[in-house]
Amino acid sequence: MQTLLSYGFEQIEWQVALLSFLFAFLLSSVIAVVYERTFQGLSYSRGLVQSMVLGSIVSCLLMIAIGDNIARGIGIVGSLAIIRFRTNLRDPRDLVFLFASLGVGVASGVQSYATAIIGTIVYCLVVYILFISPFGTRRKHDGLIRFQIPTGPGPASQVTQIMQQFTRNFVLVTMRNVAQGQVVDYAYQVKFTSTFANQELIQQLETIDGIRGITYTNQEATVEV
Repeated sequence: MQTLLSYGFEQIEWQVALLSFLFAFLLSSVIAVVYERTFQGLSYSRGLVQSMVLGSIVSCLLMIAIGDNIARGIGIVGSLAIIRFRTNLRDPRDLVFLFASLGVGVASGVQSYATAIIGTIVYCLVVYILFISPFGTRRKHDGLIRFQIPTGPGPASQVTQIMQQFTRNFVLVTMRNVAQGQVVDYAYQVKFTSTFANQELIQQLETIDGIRGITYTNQEATVEV
């Protein structure tokens, strides 16, 4: 009986195993917090954030269980091959964060604590740098403004003058006749000269006779049109 109880402690002491799990939990929690603070999408998943921490614990457990035993590694890989993960991640960034947390768990499981700590710090710093920098952004306009004006050169010229006054540049996206040709529906992509220029632009457009249906859609940095 004593042999059976002590068999699991031959390769690694329980203090080292506990320390490995603690490192995996703390470092993966840091990665999860960074993901939460830098998330910019529309479909935030609380389950994904928790999966980062749980996945790190599981990967640490597997590495401790395998140790230097090749037979154990083959057995665990074979058992994992039976499990089919059908979760679809729409954003590749989510997959990278999940993989980073698994990597931290693996490093902690093999007692490479320095690698796990330095890797977490470097990864989180790069994430914040990319978050605050415009790296990878293709956005050329701040938003989309849409309205309807009566048919004729007068309202159209007024719109052009107002656009030139309150925007840095603007591009006509769509123009179509509605109400049996009596009204024209316009959609412009605009880039403003200042932060509050969008409110001033809307106020000036409202002074045009016959204009209606003014809507402004802010283009987020994560939406690449």
